[in-house]
Amino acid sequence: MKLSVVVLNYNVRYFLELCLKSVVDAISEIDAEIIVVDNDSADDSCKMVKTLFPEVTLIENKTNFGFSKGNNIGVAQAKGEYICILNPDTVVAEDTFIRVLKFAEQQIDLGIIGCKLIDGSGTFLPESKRNVPTPNIALKKILGDTSSYYANHLDENSIGETEVLVGAFMVLKQEVYHSVNGFDEDYFMYGEDVDLSYKILNKGLKNYYFGETTVIHFKGECTFRNHQYAKRFNGSMRIFYQKHFKKNMVFECLIWIGIKSLTFLNLQPSVEEKEVNALVLLSPSANKTLECALNLKVETKCKLHDVENHQQIIFDNNTLTFKEIISIMVSYQYNNTLTYRIIPRGSNFVLGSDNKVSRGNVTHF
Repeated sequence: MKLSVVVLNYNVRYFLELCLKSVVDAISEIDAEIIVVDNDSADDSCKMVKTLFPEVTLIENKTNFGFSKGNNIGVAQAKGEYICILNPDTVVAEDTFIRVLKFAEQQIDLGIIGCKLIDGSGTFLPESKRNVPTPNIALKKILGDTSSYYANHLDENSIGETEVLVGAFMVLKQEVYHSVNGFDEDYFMYGEDVDLSYKILNKGLKNYYFGETTVIHFKGECTFRNHQYAKRFNGSMRIFYQKHFKKNMVFECLIWIGIKSLTFLNLQPSVEEKEVNALVLLSPSANKTLECALNLKVETKCKLHDVENHQQIIFDNNTLTFKEIISIMVSYQYNNTLTYRIIPRGSNFVLGSDNKVSRGNVTHF
């Protein structure tokens, strides 16, 4: 088997459904499997997977083991030469895995491959490619200088070596994953992707950013920021520095004070809420039940230069491919009068997110 896609889920049932529909399409021409690991979700995620995706291997944990252990459990059952660690709040294009695997087969000393990630507004996520957050780089970032934190030597659409990739989308050989003992289970959530990237670099392998395919990562759905987030983030950074860098008490104190200030004073960045004035359904016909659910009239054409009229574009996956949806979002990523929602194929709900920090929105119709 060529590829195993491992999706770790926790209470994001509707985003998981959308994700799995995109993955099913993306592996249709690959010898591949999908493994969903559920970390004791309280919603009906598991029931949905069993009903809609009987071909998926479902692992139902009876406790929330966190990101690292949950993914390790999934990889332990994987049969693929390559594995993809994929967040449940993502959408892949139909050719994403084909293109990434083709690139992988051409590399020597391959570590991890990541790709271009955008949020629910189509905005590029710079954490798609990062440098190792050494104490010096981390301190600069805390002080507001991100020039050395992100891998800015690479354009967002380019291909090249980078140091750290994000755990929302990672493709690597299974043998490489096991050679570094996978994700370090000392991390419950946050920091484990940095740690894995760094361990693989230290083996003399090369990590790559592949900017020629784009994946939606709604992000806010799985990284909602509260005091629990701050505690885990702070703890993860402490684990990383204690494991990989020489101790310096004065410098450590500066780092910890900065991290605590950053996480507790800016838990949830303020986001301007935009009132939607018009809906544009990209589908052959307007949907009256959708109009009723969203309480707005559905149009079939959008006026992209009407800057005073905030429009919400609704993509109908029954008629548009995921690649087409992603392409449109990227094309208009600098138009701040547009927001986006997706109707997954064969579903009766619409969902999406307007930025990288807010919780996603699901509306049934």
